[in-house]
Amino acid sequence: MTYRPQVKSPRSGRGHQKTQHDKAKARRDKHFSGRRDADEEDTTPSKDQAVEKTLNSLRGLGSQKFALSPFSQYYDDWLINLRKILSVFESNPSVNADDKFIDERSRILAGIESELVQQRLGDAKLDEKLKILSEKNHLLGKTDADYAAETRELKRKRNAEIENLAKTVSDLEKQLDEVNKIKTSLFGVFSKKAKARKQAEAAAKVTSANKELEMAIQNFAVEQEKLHDDYEKRKQAIIGEVQLLERETEEQDTDNSLQYRQAACESLIEAVNSLLERKTQTN
Repeated sequence: MTYRPQVKSPRSGRGHQKTQHDKAKARRDKHFSGRRDADEEDTTPSKDQAVEKTLNSLRGLGSQKFALSPFSQYYDDWLINLRKILSVFESNPSVNADDKFIDERSRILAGIESELVQQRLGDAKLDEKLKILSEKNHLLGKTDADYAAETRELKRKRNAEIENLAKTVSDLEKQLDEVNKIKTSLFGVFSKKAKARKQAEAAAKVTSANKELEMAIQNFAVEQEKLHDDYEKRKQAIIGEVQLLERETEEQDTDNSLQYRQAACESLIEAVNSLLERKTQTN
């Protein structure tokens, strides 16, 4: 019998190499996975870092001032930032916030949210007052314009009426002058007596027309004075309302929410410090 040594097939060798490759790859994956886990752990802030960042953020948020009214337009974003700060702090594994801290935090948040609701109502009242103030200023301008128009109309009416009365007086004076020029004779058609009677009638008409003219001038002066007095009363009343509204809006045109937001952040800072003290005592 002839001896034939057994030879491993190439297929069997490739299988062995693949197995070794898979094992090496698994070791590398495990190695890099471990490094990733370590890197992720390194990026998580320590308790001291988390506390310091939280306290600084609360101080900054508590002192934040809003630029323009209505200030309520900033409230939602401010509350979102506040909740985000607390959420990041509580989600840190090294913090381990207890129930007392959670209850205190919830109470403070509910309080500042309720206070900002009241501030929103104040902003709504301010908007209403500003709207009324704008209307009053418009009414003040309209009052001036109406008075100017009424004054022009009264002047036009006065000039027209006085011009007519003055023409009447002038015509009557001409008639009186004509009567005065009439010649009389003892036996003529127009005697002195008739002329005197005619002169008296013409003079009476002139006198009456002059009185009517003077009365018209006086009446227009009285009417002008009354028009001006009524205008001043209306104007001063509106000015008084405008000044009152201006004082009220100036008083309200400040960020009154700042003191409440600052107090809420200070209370949260105290809650964080109290949590740390409890943890220290427990340890």
